[in-house]
Amino acid sequence: MPGYPHPGRRCPLDREQAYAILCEWVQNPSLRKHMLAVEACMRAYAGRFGEDEEAWGVVGLLHDLDYERYPHPGPGGHPFVGVEELRRRGLPESWCRAILSHADYSGFPRQTRMEKALFACDELTGFVVAVALVKGRSLRNVDVESVKRKMKDKAFARAVSREDIARGAEELGVPLDDHIATVLEAMRGVAEQLDLA
Repeated sequence: MPGYPHPGRRCPLDREQAYAILCEWVQNPSLRKHMLAVEACMRAYAGRFGEDEEAWGVVGLLHDLDYERYPHPGPGGHPFVGVEELRRRGLPESWCRAILSHADYSGFPRQTRMEKALFACDELTGFVVAVALVKGRSLRNVDVESVKRKMKDKAFARAVSREDIARGAEELGVPLDDHIATVLEAMRGVAEQLDLA
């Protein structure tokens, strides 16, 4: 199985175990929802690329594990502390590397599809949530065009890097419109968990 240290073995950390770790480390409801959104998008891309949905989902679910406790970037902060915890729990190194590479400052360039997908989904999911919040708090009211219009509005969700959204799609080799559509569809599948139904 792609991303596993030993091909043919089952996922070393299943979704239930990963969610228990998330609940242990993350109390902030908004951060939990973000991690659930990224998980859904990673599963969607794994299916699209013929990769292991469980593995990609776990990586998406745990990518910001340490952000609430250690939000500062760099050694001793996000994502390094979380990755050390996940290594301790036996997470495969390829998964840990994907989590490290989603932070540009980590020094880990994105090389694999898993790494590129995590970076591509991370920033866009936050932006889609922001759009949904002004569209009746429902992902049903959000489409590709409404996301693109809001991307042009520099005053809207200023903290979200439009450059990272565009770069993420480019690195992944997916047209931006297609990337937005994939993320929207994946997030709609978990809209109730995100309180955006």
